[in-house]
Amino acid sequence: MRYGNIHSLESFGSVDGPGVRFIIFFQGCPMRCRYCHNADTWRSDAGERRTADELLDRAERCRAYWGDRGGVTVSGGEPLMQLDFLLELAQKAKRRGIHICVDTSGQPFTRREPAFSKFCRLAETVDLFLVDIKHIDPEKHRALTGQPNENILDFLRFLSERGRPVWIRHVLVPGITDNDDDLRRTRGFIDTLSNVERVEVLPYHSLGAYKWKALGLSYTLEGVEPPGAERVKNAETILCKEVKE
Repeated sequence: MRYGNIHSLESFGSVDGPGVRFIIFFQGCPMRCRYCHNADTWRSDAGERRTADELLDRAERCRAYWGDRGGVTVSGGEPLMQLDFLLELAQKAKRRGIHICVDTSGQPFTRREPAFSKFCRLAETVDLFLVDIKHIDPEKHRALTGQPNENILDFLRFLSERGRPVWIRHVLVPGITDNDDDLRRTRGFIDTLSNVERVEVLPYHSLGAYKWKALGLSYTLEGVEPPGAERVKNAETILCKEVKE
C-alpha cells in the first residue's frame, strides 16, 4: 500500500481553484521562497502518512459544500515531489467523479524517464493546474527561491502542448517581483502558451513569518510591506489582460 506524507488538510478553501475546495497540503518542497508562508512544509521527512483512499474518504464528507464547481485541490509544500502518490490520488479522485486541481511550482518537472511518462499520465488526469511563476528572470528567480526556473517554464510549455487548463499565479513582492520590465517579460511568456485560462496577482504578505521564527530560520523579508493598491493594479494591468482564445 502506498502512503503520502501529508502536512495538513483544509475542509473549506475558497481561493485555491474554482468553487469550494477540500485542500490537501503535501509535505516536502525543493523551493526556499523568501516569502513562503508554509515553511513548515519544506521537510520531506515530516508530516503524517495517509493513503489516497483515506484522504478522499475524508474529502467526500465535505462534498455537499462543493456545488457544481468545487472539488479537491492538492497543494503543499510541493505535490510533484510525491509524484507516484499524487498520480494515484488523482486517478482515484477521477474514478469518484471528483474535480481535482494541483497547486504547484512545477520545479520537480523533467522530461527524463521514468518520471516523464508519469507526468504525462498526471497531466491527462488532473482537471486544472495552478502554477506559480515566481520570477521570469533566471538569476532573480534563483535569488528568490534557491532554484532555477528553466524546468518550471518548461512545465508550463508541456501543459500547453497537451492543452491542459492552467491558472497562473504571481506573488507581488515590492522591490523583488514588481518590476515593470520583468512583469512585461512574464506576460510575454504567458502569451506563448495556449492553455492559460486565468492569471492572478497575489499581493505579498508576511503572515507566515512567525513559522520561520518558530523553525529557527531567518526571515529575510523582515520589514517589507505588502504592495499598495496602485502597484497591485499596475501588475494586474500588465499580467491579467485577456488571455488568448
